[in-house]
Amino acid sequence: MFKKGVITDEISQEFQTAVDLALKYKLDGVEIRSVWEKNPHELDKNDISKIKTILSDTGLVACGISAPFFKCSIDDNKEIDTHIEILKKSMELANQIGTKFVRGFTFWKNNGDFDTDLDKIVSKFEKPVELLKKENITLALEFDPSVYATNAKKLVKVIEKINSPFVKGLWDPGNDIYDPDGETPYPEGYEIIKKHMVHMHLKDAVRGSDRKATGVPIGEGQVDYAGHFKALKQDGYDGFVVLETHYRPKHDIDEKLMALPKGSAFSYMGYEATEECLIKWQELLDNLK
Repeated sequence: MFKKGVITDEISQEFQTAVDLALKYKLDGVEIRSVWEKNPHELDKNDISKIKTILSDTGLVACGISAPFFKCSIDDNKEIDTHIEILKKSMELANQIGTKFVRGFTFWKNNGDFDTDLDKIVSKFEKPVELLKKENITLALEFDPSVYATNAKKLVKVIEKINSPFVKGLWDPGNDIYDPDGETPYPEGYEIIKKHMVHMHLKDAVRGSDRKATGVPIGEGQVDYAGHFKALKQDGYDGFVVLETHYRPKHDIDEKLMALPKGSAFSYMGYEATEECLIKWQELLDNLK
């Protein structure tokens, strides 16, 4: 059976608060995105020491680093150089807190065309792959509506062209609801990505008649999670499924914050949203037994 985790800033900017909620619901791990108003690559030695101290003796593991790597312009070499440094810092953090996964993306799509720019996208991963190999870290690439690879089908094309054991897939079925191409998360997206999948995020959403997607509690959206969890169990997936609600009970998260989550504005009402989703998630799993 898969292991359960949560991204901490979906709960709070206070790491202890996030860890306490994870323990309350008997999760297995936590994933680092923004902590104390800082991105992972901005955390200093004291911050990292505090994270390790808080995690010690809890039984929780750090299951990933949700870095914003390569959420930048593909045509701006200065930005790309900056993001290479973000990757280096994120890998250092990963090694220090004991995880092998750093999350990455496929550049802002802006007005670019995926198929036209595919070779250019892949070419930008040459240096990152060298760094990943040196540090024995896996880059878990995620698709997202704001970047070139907006669904599993496109993401797999990138992964297979890069063709490295250090670049794999981060599967987020909820992101498929935001996909402009309309990929169905399960079974379509899952069947495409599962052979490359090493990590999974968990969110739910509904797409309205205006094609705009809105985050909702787990199990109340358009992802067939009942079927999906059965498939994960049948397929023997034993990695992490990490809650990333992107849902808030009294407001929608600003689009800019959705694209680059960070800080208290993003975490606002996240505790309530995450607890609600943790309860509903467990109810779905209980129904599988």
